Amino acid sequence: MAQYRAVIIGLGWMGMLYDLAQRTGVWNVDDIDRPTPELDIHRKFHHHQHAGDEGLPTSYAEAMWDRPDIDLVAAADRDQKRLKAFEERYGAQGLYTDAEQMLREEKPDIVSIATNTKHRADLTCLAVECGAKGIFTEKPMAHTLEEADRMVKACAEANVPLSCGAITTTHPSFARAKELLRSGAIGELVSIEAAGASAQHQNWSYFLEGRPAWVVGTGDEERRESGSDEFTGQGMMVTDDGLVVHFRNGAPGVRLSGTKGEIVFSYTEAWRWWQDTKVDETQGRVEMPWPKPQFVPPYGGVYSLRDVMDCLAGELDEPKNSGRRVAAALEVEVALKQSSAQGGARVDLPLADRSLGLNYDWFR
Repeated sequence: MAQYRAVIIGLGWMGMLYDLAQRTGVWNVDDIDRPTPELDIHRKFHHHQHAGDEGLPTSYAEAMWDRPDIDLVAAADRDQKRLKAFEERYGAQGLYTDAEQMLREEKPDIVSIATNTKHRADLTCLAVECGAKGIFTEKPMAHTLEEADRMVKACAEANVPLSCGAITTTHPSFARAKELLRSGAIGELVSIEAAGASAQHQNWSYFLEGRPAWVVGTGDEERRESGSDEFTGQGMMVTDDGLVVHFRNGAPGVRLSGTKGEIVFSYTEAWRWWQDTKVDETQGRVEMPWPKPQFVPPYGGVYSLRDVMDCLAGELDEPKNSGRRVAAALEVEVALKQSSAQGGARVDLPLADRSLGLNYDWFR
């Protein structure tokens, strides 16, 4: 088994605190004073090997510690209290307040970037420069198209798998859905529907084969008090191979409509699959049993990291929530905002102005 040295940048909520503190229903991103659950030092159960089982760790630190093929050796954070908690929980001796110093001195194989969005692109490119073999980040990927471009380019040129966010798409059940789609289980794919473009949680982009070509959008809102100006309206995107993606308020997580059936993912019912069939000359649509694994939350950093590791093992071409796919979704979301601001006019892709982007909630 290959052994990899790993580090984490940022020991906030998704970096470490989510699994460090007991769940009390009080979501305080700075609280590390709650009782700490016991750490199973024997690692008898490795969560990444049991897709669909409950009880997954969520934080990126816990996801890396959970794998026997990874040595979690260091962390960087400006908060000394968090660094001390990291050392006590994981036994790592590499504690840094400067992320660049850590990357240059430790020269890690696996890098988790769980900072806020600002400077995430710079840290990703720096990790590649320092020899990282795999990178997984917190969501959202970046603020601007230019930042996303740099991240994707740097990783592609160095052949470094990049996964950008521990979202539902990283769950192995999404790979099963794509297998069904490619096998012809619902015939030819004619359209995709999702509740929104959301470059933070873009389930729909995983199922694209072509490149986004143009969009129309309407109903966007002004920037909210929380800081976010993410697209809140509705719209449509068409790819260069003619596939139509609808963004509709009230839609499920993703709906894949084909000529002979339909596959639907929702957060309340997980995956469901219908297939057209004929019985006694009567045509009808019947629900088929979903092949394992079925989606079961939570779906934290375990699966985002698993995709990176599968890429390094040659078992996967790119992470399901790859930087390339997230960057494409970011551009679609920005273009939908542009269209809505122009009264629903068609906006062609790619966008020429790469300085365009999105603002996010203050805690992002």
